[in-house]
Amino acid sequence: MGAKISEDELNSVLTATLPKQEKKDPKRRWVERMIKSAKLYHKICPYYDKKTTNCFIKQLYMYKRSKCDRDGRFEGCPVFVEFLEKTYDKLKSEGTPLPMDFRDLPMVF
Repeated sequence: MGAKISEDELNSVLTATLPKQEKKDPKRRWVERMIKSAKLYHKICPYYDKKTTNCFIKQLYMYKRSKCDRDGRFEGCPVFVEFLEKTYDKLKSEGTPLPMDFRDLPMVF
């Protein structure tokens, strides 16, 4: 004999068991898409110099210490993410369309 569950109880159980999806802003989604795309084409950061272990992004923004702290890994690199966020802001302010692939990023400039 089946027990009847009210609709409110069912909704409360479903919301408790289903994973909550975070609503991400478009900037964050674009940055994550660019990182995924960069991982497809590059094993190490494309802005990393193996010979001198310098970060070209740090040199571009004239940090005092331009050595890469992460040995070329860019997956969680705050400098790489900040660079992508600044690029997103610049492209949005200019009104140019956002590139869908990491390889298209240099063509925008």
